[in-house]
Amino acid sequence: MMHDKTSFSLKTLAAAALAAALLAACGSSPPTQFYTLAVPADGAAARTASQGPQTFIEVMPVSVPDRLARPQLVVRSDATRVEVLEQDRWSSPFNNELRDALAAGVAARLGAIDVSRGGRPADQASYRINVELRDFDAARNGQVQASLGWTITRSDDRRGGACRLTVVEPVGGGANADVVAATQKAVGRAVQAIAD
Repeated sequence: MMHDKTSFSLKTLAAAALAAALLAACGSSPPTQFYTLAVPADGAAARTASQGPQTFIEVMPVSVPDRLARPQLVVRSDATRVEVLEQDRWSSPFNNELRDALAAGVAARLGAIDVSRGGRPADQASYRINVELRDFDAARNGQVQASLGWTITRSDDRRGGACRLTVVEPVGGGANADVVAATQKAVGRAVQAIAD
């Protein structure tokens, strides 16, 4: 009888260890990578208030296609499919990343103050920038292509204009970080066009 209990205990212990190992294998996943469209400051000195009147900009929330309004990276896998990458994410939803990168870039390029979230003096006009990302496609070992349209209006008299731009940037490799780097370059070109 003692042998049966020991045999039963060893079988139970072995089964429990196997179940725990299987559960641990199922529960492990690769770490989540977070990316940003924000470009590190290049050290270029922005215009100061003593150099003339300040320019105020307001970059409004950016309109993006529904498939991109999420924190996950979305990349093309072939001619008819895209992948929504659960482990590779923007640090905030893509439309917010894009708005923040455009606002910071235009403000830095113009030496302007971004008052998108408040802070503009009541007696100062601002330039309101509305951006729509009309199309965006990114592929590893391929390219990032973005089509944008924007309007710029002055807050005091509503004068303004409208422009559009299509940007194509090659993706320098097969990693998701390469797609992000190409997207940052595409945003940089959009910043330059908006600021000019």
